[in-house]
Amino acid sequence: MSGIKRRAASVSKPDWPIRFARIAELNGSRLLLAAHGPGRKLAGAAAAVVKSREQVDAVVSTGICGGLDPDLAVGDVLVASAVNESPAEMPKTSKPYRTGRVISMDRVVGTVDEKCRLRASGGSAVEMEAAALAGLAAEWRKPFYCVRSVSDSAKEGFELDLNLSRDPEGRFSRPRIIASALRRPFRLVPELLRLRRNSAKAAEALGEFFAHCHF
Repeated sequence: MSGIKRRAASVSKPDWPIRFARIAELNGSRLLLAAHGPGRKLAGAAAAVVKSREQVDAVVSTGICGGLDPDLAVGDVLVASAVNESPAEMPKTSKPYRTGRVISMDRVVGTVDEKCRLRASGGSAVEMEAAALAGLAAEWRKPFYCVRSVSDSAKEGFELDLNLSRDPEGRFSRPRIIASALRRPFRLVPELLRLRRNSAKAAEALGEFFAHCHF
């Protein structure tokens, strides 16, 4: 959410029991930004905390995603037409974007072969949290949007299995990732640096998109 925060005004930090929370003004809208970690369980917990404290007009799942469509490049913005089988709304914007079905899974898809299989099933991108938020939006009877930016293309896989680095709550453990990388530093350290660069590019693209759209 760093790209969004940099473009927002009147950013404040509420005292909510989650890992990340901000209230901000952007493009004439009041945004409630919340995150508690990767995966459905933690994303759902963050959304529930927000709903218990604030009036929610719409639910937007945003962040990075893995490309399945080979035409998607790192930093491209994808607005989901659907998440798994749940339809999603389209925001109003002057910025270009791609659209397609997003597949939401509670794990990292790290191989090109699996990306190809998911593409064959009709997916344009894959991520880890949107299904939980789509379900909550339906339960709360609120509009649901999913806006993602690509951090790894369909042709990019990972030798490092990030799923093995998750702790019992589902968060990525930095010590586990570092330990794995140090066992094969010449192969895995460049991979992690690439992911960091690509994620920063994706975050910047999201910030620019949000600055020019209405939900």
